[in-house]
Amino acid sequence: MGQGTQEQARLRAADAGTAAWRAWGPYVAERAWGTVREDYSENGDAWEYFPHDHARSRAYRWNEDGMAGVCDESQRFCLALALWNGVDPILKERMFGLTGPEGNHGEDVKECWWYLDATPTHSWAVWRYHYPQREFPYDALVHHGRDRTEPELELVDTGVFDDDRYWAVTVEHAKAGPTDLCVRITAENRGPEAATLHVLPTLWLRNTWAWGRPGHDGVPTVRALDDATLVAELLEGDRVTLTGDPGATALACDNETNAELLWGVPGRSAHPKDGINDHVVSGADTVAPDGTGTKAALWYRLEVPAGGTASVRLRLRDAAAAATGGGGGAADPTGTATATGTPADDT
Repeated sequence: MGQGTQEQARLRAADAGTAAWRAWGPYVAERAWGTVREDYSENGDAWEYFPHDHARSRAYRWNEDGMAGVCDESQRFCLALALWNGVDPILKERMFGLTGPEGNHGEDVKECWWYLDATPTHSWAVWRYHYPQREFPYDALVHHGRDRTEPELELVDTGVFDDDRYWAVTVEHAKAGPTDLCVRITAENRGPEAATLHVLPTLWLRNTWAWGRPGHDGVPTVRALDDATLVAELLEGDRVTLTGDPGATALACDNETNAELLWGVPGRSAHPKDGINDHVVSGADTVAPDGTGTKAALWYRLEVPAGGTASVRLRLRDAAAAATGGGGGAADPTGTATATGTPADDT
Protein backbone atom coordinates (compact mmCIF):
# COMPACT_ATOMS: atom_id res chain seq x y z
CA MET A 1 0.00 0.00 0.00
CA GLY A 2 1.26 3.46 -0.87
CA GLN A 3 2.05 6.15 1.66
CA GLY A 4 -0.69 8.50 0.46
CA THR A 5 -0.44 12.22 -0.08
CA GLN A 6 2.07 14.60 1.42
CA GLU A 7 -0.67 15.94 3.68
CA GLN A 8 -1.36 12.46 5.01
CA ALA A 9 2.35 12.11 5.75
CA ARG A 10 2.24 15.39 7.64
CA LEU A 11 -0.76 14.21 9.64
CA ARG A 12 1.02 10.99 10.58
CA ALA A 13 4.08 12.93 11.69
CA ALA A 14 1.95 15.34 13.73
CA ASP A 15 0.06 12.49 15.40
CA ALA A 16 3.33 10.66 16.16
CA GLY A 17 4.89 13.79 17.64
CA THR A 18 7.82 13.76 15.20
CA ALA A 19 6.88 17.05 13.48
CA ALA A 20 4.73 19.77 15.04
CA TRP A 21 2.64 20.62 11.98
CA ARG A 22 -0.21 21.89 14.17
CA ALA A 23 2.02 24.14 16.31
CA TRP A 24 1.11 27.16 14.15
CA GLY A 25 -2.34 27.60 12.70
CA PRO A 26 -5.37 29.84 12.16
CA TYR A 27 -6.13 30.00 15.87
CA VAL A 28 -6.82 33.75 15.99
CA ALA A 29 -10.43 34.86 16.45
CA GLU A 30 -11.89 37.35 13.98
CA ARG A 31 -13.73 39.12 16.79
CA ALA A 32 -12.77 39.10 20.47
CA TRP A 33 -14.49 42.36 21.40
CA GLY A 34 -17.93 42.04 23.00
CA THR A 35 -17.30 38.49 24.19
CA VAL A 36 -17.89 37.01 27.63
CA ARG A 37 -14.26 35.95 27.71
CA GLU A 38 -13.20 39.58 27.99
CA ASP A 39 -16.12 40.68 30.18
CA TYR A 40 -15.25 41.98 33.64
CA SER A 41 -18.33 44.14 34.05
CA GLU A 42 -20.33 44.13 37.26
CA ASN A 43 -23.58 43.32 35.47
CA GLY A 44 -22.38 40.83 32.86
CA ASP A 45 -22.98 43.17 29.92
CA ALA A 46 -20.19 42.04 27.59
CA TRP A 47 -21.45 44.18 24.68
CA GLU A 48 -21.13 47.45 26.59
CA TYR A 49 -18.04 46.51 28.56
CA PHE A 50 -15.83 45.90 25.51
CA PRO A 51 -17.38 47.40 22.33
CA HIS A 52 -15.86 47.39 18.85
CA ASP A 53 -14.80 51.01 19.24
CA HIS A 54 -12.49 49.97 22.10
CA ALA A 55 -10.87 47.06 20.27
CA ARG A 56 -8.18 49.04 18.42
CA SER A 57 -7.16 50.85 21.64
CA ARG A 58 -7.60 48.28 24.40
CA ALA A 59 -5.47 45.23 25.16
CA TYR A 60 -7.26 41.91 25.36
CA ARG A 61 -6.56 39.68 28.33
CA TRP A 62 -7.49 36.18 27.19
CA ASN A 63 -7.24 36.09 23.40
CA GLU A 64 -6.57 38.22 20.33
CA ASP A 65 -8.43 38.92 17.10
CA GLY A 66 -7.47 39.72 13.54
CA MET A 67 -8.11 39.00 9.86
CA ALA A 68 -6.55 35.93 8.25
CA GLY A 69 -4.72 35.52 11.53
CA VAL A 70 -2.29 32.79 12.57
CA CYS A 71 -0.53 32.17 15.86
CA ASP A 72 1.26 29.50 17.84
CA GLU A 73 -0.65 27.05 20.02
CA SER A 74 -0.24 29.22 23.13
CA GLN A 75 -0.95 32.43 21.22
CA ARG A 76 2.26 34.04 22.40
CA PHE A 77 2.50 35.79 19.03
CA CYS A 78 0.02 36.54 16.27
CA LEU A 79 0.31 37.51 12.61
CA ALA A 80 -2.72 39.02 10.91
CA LEU A 81 -3.71 41.43 8.15
CA ALA A 82 -4.67 45.08 8.50
CA LEU A 83 -5.95 47.18 5.58
CA TRP A 84 -6.76 50.81 4.89
CA ASN A 85 -8.53 52.21 1.82
CA GLY A 86 -7.39 55.77 2.44
CA VAL A 87 -10.82 57.09 3.49
CA ASP A 88 -11.95 55.01 6.49
CA PRO A 89 -11.60 56.61 9.94
CA ILE A 90 -9.76 53.51 11.23
CA LEU A 91 -7.66 50.65 9.93
CA LYS A 92 -9.53 47.47 9.14
CA GLU A 93 -7.85 45.16 11.68
CA ARG A 94 -10.75 42.91 12.71
CA MET A 95 -14.31 42.05 11.80
CA PHE A 96 -16.98 44.65 12.52
CA GLY A 97 -20.52 43.80 13.49
CA LEU A 98 -23.56 44.74 15.49
CA THR A 99 -24.00 43.85 19.13
CA GLY A 100 -27.05 42.02 20.39
CA PRO A 101 -28.92 45.24 21.28
CA GLU A 102 -27.89 46.96 18.00
CA GLY A 103 -28.90 44.21 15.59
CA ASN A 104 -32.53 43.68 14.77
CA HIS A 105 -32.17 39.94 15.41
CA GLY A 106 -29.17 39.80 17.75
CA GLU A 107 -25.45 39.97 17.12
CA ASP A 108 -24.39 40.06 13.49
CA VAL A 109 -21.01 40.49 11.77
CA LYS A 110 -21.26 42.93 8.84
CA GLU A 111 -18.41 41.91 6.57
CA CYS A 112 -17.84 39.85 3.41
CA TRP A 113 -15.18 37.15 3.72
CA TRP A 114 -14.67 33.50 2.87
CA TYR A 115 -12.43 30.53 3.69
CA LEU A 116 -11.64 29.07 0.28
CA ASP A 117 -9.31 26.16 0.95
CA ALA A 118 -7.30 24.49 3.71
CA THR A 119 -5.58 21.30 4.81
CA PRO A 120 -5.94 19.70 8.27
CA THR A 121 -2.36 20.59 9.30
CA HIS A 122 -2.78 24.17 8.06
CA SER A 123 0.06 23.54 5.61
CA TRP A 124 -2.09 25.30 3.02
CA ALA A 125 -4.94 27.77 3.54
CA VAL A 126 -6.68 30.42 1.45
CA TRP A 127 -8.83 33.29 2.74
CA ARG A 128 -10.58 36.11 0.86
CA TYR A 129 -12.05 39.43 1.95
CA HIS A 130 -13.96 42.11 0.01
CA TYR A 131 -13.00 45.57 1.25
CA PRO A 132 -14.92 48.62 0.00
CA GLN A 133 -13.00 51.45 -1.65
CA ARG A 134 -15.62 53.86 -0.36
CA GLU A 135 -15.74 54.68 3.34
CA PHE A 136 -16.97 51.69 5.32
CA PRO A 137 -20.53 52.47 6.52
CA TYR A 138 -20.03 51.87 10.24
CA ASP A 139 -22.61 54.45 11.36
CA ALA A 140 -25.22 53.43 8.76
CA LEU A 141 -25.03 49.81 9.88
CA VAL A 142 -25.33 50.67 13.56
CA HIS A 143 -28.16 53.19 13.10
CA HIS A 144 -30.06 51.07 10.61
CA GLY A 145 -33.50 52.14 11.83
CA ARG A 146 -35.00 48.70 11.30
CA ASP A 147 -36.94 46.93 14.01
CA ARG A 148 -37.11 43.19 14.50
CA THR A 149 -40.06 42.85 12.13
CA GLU A 150 -37.99 44.05 9.14
CA PRO A 151 -35.17 42.35 7.21
CA GLU A 152 -31.70 43.10 8.52
CA LEU A 153 -29.54 45.67 6.73
CA GLU A 154 -26.61 43.91 5.09
CA LEU A 155 -23.36 45.52 4.01
CA VAL A 156 -24.25 45.16 0.33
CA ASP A 157 -27.56 47.00 0.95
CA THR A 158 -25.70 50.21 1.84
CA GLY A 159 -24.41 50.72 -1.72
CA VAL A 160 -20.80 50.65 -0.61
CA PHE A 161 -19.95 48.05 -3.30
CA ASP A 162 -21.76 49.86 -6.14
CA ASP A 163 -19.85 50.07 -9.46
CA ASP A 164 -17.61 47.27 -8.14
CA ARG A 165 -15.56 49.78 -6.19
CA TYR A 166 -13.93 47.30 -3.86
CA TRP A 167 -10.79 45.27 -3.26
CA ALA A 168 -10.79 41.49 -3.44
CA VAL A 169 -7.99 40.60 -1.04
CA THR A 170 -6.76 37.01 -1.02
CA VAL A 171 -4.37 35.65 1.60
CA GLU A 172 -2.59 32.34 0.94
CA HIS A 173 -0.66 30.48 3.63
CA ALA A 174 1.78 27.70 2.73
CA LYS A 175 4.09 26.02 5.20
CA ALA A 176 7.62 25.19 4.11
CA GLY A 177 7.96 23.46 7.49
CA PRO A 178 6.04 23.16 10.76
CA THR A 179 7.27 26.58 11.92
CA ASP A 180 8.08 28.11 8.55
CA LEU A 181 5.10 29.91 7.03
CA CYS A 182 5.05 31.56 3.61
CA VAL A 183 2.31 34.10 2.94
CA ARG A 184 1.10 35.79 -0.22
CA ILE A 185 -1.36 38.69 -0.02
CA THR A 186 -2.96 39.56 -3.36
CA ALA A 187 -5.09 42.66 -3.82
CA GLU A 188 -7.29 42.84 -6.90
CA ASN A 189 -8.81 46.22 -7.79
CA ARG A 190 -12.32 45.34 -8.96
CA GLY A 191 -13.21 49.01 -9.45
CA PRO A 192 -13.31 51.14 -12.64
CA GLU A 193 -10.42 53.43 -11.63
CA ALA A 194 -6.90 53.14 -10.29
CA ALA A 195 -6.81 53.07 -6.48
CA THR A 196 -4.40 52.75 -3.57
CA LEU A 197 -4.61 50.10 -0.88
CA HIS A 198 -2.54 50.19 2.30
CA VAL A 199 -1.58 46.67 3.40
CA LEU A 200 -0.16 46.16 6.89
CA PRO A 201 0.75 42.61 7.89
CA THR A 202 1.00 42.93 11.65
CA LEU A 203 3.03 40.85 14.12
CA TRP A 204 2.24 41.29 17.78
CA LEU A 205 2.54 39.62 21.18
CA ARG A 206 -0.43 38.74 23.36
CA ASN A 207 -0.36 40.83 26.52
CA THR A 208 0.31 38.40 29.38
CA TRP A 209 2.31 40.81 31.52
CA ALA A 210 -0.03 43.66 32.50
CA TRP A 211 -2.48 41.82 34.78
CA GLY A 212 -0.54 41.62 38.05
CA ARG A 213 0.08 37.87 38.03
CA PRO A 214 3.18 37.00 40.11
CA GLY A 215 5.97 35.73 37.90
CA HIS A 216 4.21 36.80 34.71
CA ASP A 217 5.40 40.39 34.42
CA GLY A 218 8.17 39.83 31.88
CA VAL A 219 7.64 41.73 28.63
CA PRO A 220 8.75 40.26 25.27
CA THR A 221 9.56 42.53 22.33
CA VAL A 222 9.04 42.98 18.62
CA ARG A 223 11.57 45.17 16.84
CA ALA A 224 12.18 46.34 13.31
CA LEU A 225 15.46 44.93 12.06
CA ASP A 226 15.04 46.92 8.84
CA ASP A 227 12.14 48.29 6.77
CA ALA A 228 11.00 44.81 5.74
CA THR A 229 11.97 42.63 8.71
CA LEU A 230 10.41 42.27 12.17
CA VAL A 231 11.94 40.15 14.93
CA ALA A 232 9.94 38.97 17.95
CA GLU A 233 11.97 37.94 21.00
CA LEU A 234 9.75 35.72 23.18
CA LEU A 235 10.19 35.25 26.91
CA GLU A 236 11.16 31.59 26.62
CA GLY A 237 14.15 32.53 24.50
CA ASP A 238 12.39 31.74 21.24
CA ARG A 239 12.70 34.07 18.28
CA VAL A 240 10.24 34.58 15.43
CA THR A 241 11.15 36.59 12.33
CA LEU A 242 8.80 38.10 9.76
CA THR A 243 10.40 39.05 6.46
CA GLY A 244 8.54 40.84 3.69
CA ASP A 245 9.06 42.08 0.17
CA PRO A 246 11.07 45.31 -0.17
CA GLY A 247 9.24 48.62 -0.20
CA ALA A 248 7.66 48.55 3.25
CA THR A 249 7.90 50.93 6.19
CA ALA A 250 8.26 49.21 9.56
CA LEU A 251 6.12 50.63 12.38
CA ALA A 252 6.00 49.64 16.05
CA CYS A 253 3.91 50.40 19.12
CA ASP A 254 2.86 48.45 22.22
CA ASN A 255 0.02 46.01 22.75
CA GLU A 256 -1.06 48.12 25.72
CA THR A 257 -4.35 49.86 26.44
CA ASN A 258 -4.63 53.55 25.56
CA ALA A 259 -6.00 54.36 29.01
CA GLU A 260 -5.71 58.09 28.49
CA LEU A 261 -7.97 57.96 25.43
CA LEU A 262 -10.55 55.59 26.93
CA TRP A 263 -10.70 56.69 30.55
CA GLY A 264 -8.58 59.84 30.90
CA VAL A 265 -5.92 58.23 33.11
CA PRO A 266 -2.21 57.57 32.43
CA GLY A 267 -1.41 54.35 30.60
CA ARG A 268 1.52 51.95 30.65
CA SER A 269 2.97 52.99 27.29
CA ALA A 270 3.68 56.19 25.39
CA HIS A 271 2.85 54.30 22.18
CA PRO A 272 -0.19 52.13 22.98
CA LYS A 273 -2.09 49.61 20.86
CA ASP A 274 -3.72 52.15 18.52
CA GLY A 275 -0.42 53.85 17.70
CA ILE A 276 -0.03 52.28 14.25
CA ASN A 277 -3.67 53.05 13.43
CA ASP A 278 -3.32 56.72 14.39
CA HIS A 279 -0.04 57.11 12.53
CA VAL A 280 -1.28 55.62 9.25
CA VAL A 281 -4.75 57.19 9.27
CA SER A 282 -3.95 60.60 10.77
CA GLY A 283 -0.19 60.98 10.47
CA ALA A 284 0.09 61.23 14.26
CA ASP A 285 3.44 60.81 16.01
CA THR A 286 2.25 57.69 17.80
CA VAL A 287 4.75 54.97 16.85
CA ALA A 288 7.93 54.05 18.68
CA PRO A 289 10.89 56.02 17.25
CA ASP A 290 13.31 53.16 17.92
CA GLY A 291 11.07 50.64 16.12
CA THR A 292 10.67 48.47 19.22
CA GLY A 293 7.47 47.48 21.02
CA THR A 294 5.12 44.54 21.41
CA LYS A 295 3.14 45.17 18.21
CA ALA A 296 4.63 45.97 14.80
CA ALA A 297 3.61 46.12 11.15
CA LEU A 298 5.13 46.31 7.69
CA TRP A 299 3.30 49.13 5.88
CA TYR A 300 2.94 48.65 2.12
CA ARG A 301 1.19 51.10 -0.20
CA LEU A 302 -0.12 49.35 -3.31
CA GLU A 303 -1.15 51.47 -6.29
CA VAL A 304 -3.22 49.25 -8.55
CA PRO A 305 -4.87 50.11 -11.91
CA ALA A 306 -8.50 49.28 -12.57
CA GLY A 307 -8.82 45.53 -12.94
CA GLY A 308 -5.20 45.02 -11.91
CA THR A 309 -3.58 43.11 -9.06
CA ALA A 310 -0.63 43.59 -6.74
CA SER A 311 0.91 41.20 -4.24
CA VAL A 312 2.98 41.23 -1.07
CA ARG A 313 4.98 38.19 -0.01
CA LEU A 314 5.97 37.37 3.57
CA ARG A 315 7.76 34.64 5.46
CA LEU A 316 7.30 33.92 9.16
CA ARG A 317 9.63 31.42 10.80
CA ASP A 318 11.22 30.64 14.10
CA ALA A 319 14.96 30.47 14.78
CA ALA A 320 15.17 26.73 14.13
CA ALA A 321 13.49 27.04 10.72
CA ALA A 322 15.65 30.03 9.79
CA ALA A 323 18.81 28.12 10.71
CA THR A 324 17.98 25.33 8.28
CA GLY A 325 17.84 27.83 5.40
CA GLY A 326 15.65 27.51 2.35
CA GLY A 327 14.50 30.34 0.14
CA GLY A 328 15.32 33.95 0.77
CA GLY A 329 17.71 34.58 -2.10
CA ALA A 330 18.19 37.97 -3.70
CA ALA A 331 15.54 37.30 -6.33
CA ASP A 332 13.12 35.88 -3.78
CA PRO A 333 13.75 37.57 -0.41
CA THR A 334 10.88 35.87 1.36
CA GLY A 335 11.45 32.41 -0.08
CA THR A 336 7.85 32.15 -1.25
CA ALA A 337 8.34 31.81 -5.01
CA THR A 338 7.88 28.05 -4.93
CA ALA A 339 6.30 27.57 -1.51
CA THR A 340 2.92 29.08 -2.42
CA GLY A 341 0.43 28.38 -5.14
CA THR A 342 -0.17 24.71 -4.29
CA PRO A 343 -3.83 23.64 -4.09
CA ALA A 344 -4.80 21.47 -1.17
CA ASP A 345 -5.75 18.58 -3.46
CA ASP A 346 -2.10 18.21 -4.54
CA THR A 347 -0.58 18.28 -1.05
